[in-house]
Amino acid sequence: MPLSFDSALGIHAKALQVRGKRTQILASNIANADTPGFKARDIDYRAVLSHARTDRRVGMRGTDERHIVSGNDIPAASLLYRVPLHPSLDGNTVDGQMEKAAFAENALRYQASLTFLDRKFKGLIGALKGE
Repeated sequence: MPLSFDSALGIHAKALQVRGKRTQILASNIANADTPGFKARDIDYRAVLSHARTDRRVGMRGTDERHIVSGNDIPAASLLYRVPLHPSLDGNTVDGQMEKAAFAENALRYQASLTFLDRKFKGLIGALKGE
């Protein structure tokens, strides 16, 4: 019986990938906190993972070999604009404290996913060695 990493790791590898992309988006929000007119974005994490459960390929599908393959594995419908609690006069919707809190929480969950995957791989290696 062949070993499939998709079945052995489940959704956790995709969750790690989505957390990494969310880190980039939140960092962009923080970096543009003083940019006039910048609109804060975020990922609907649950929607992305539920989509990943039903469809192994989360990204866009090309119907022609000439189509450009997207490096973005997040469906466009899951990348949303954040609604500000206190919008600024210059049109910027970034709330620095909220973004930093979301970034810290995402970093913590990213590390937890890494730890979980590390233990899964150690368990697989132990099973292959017969330990």
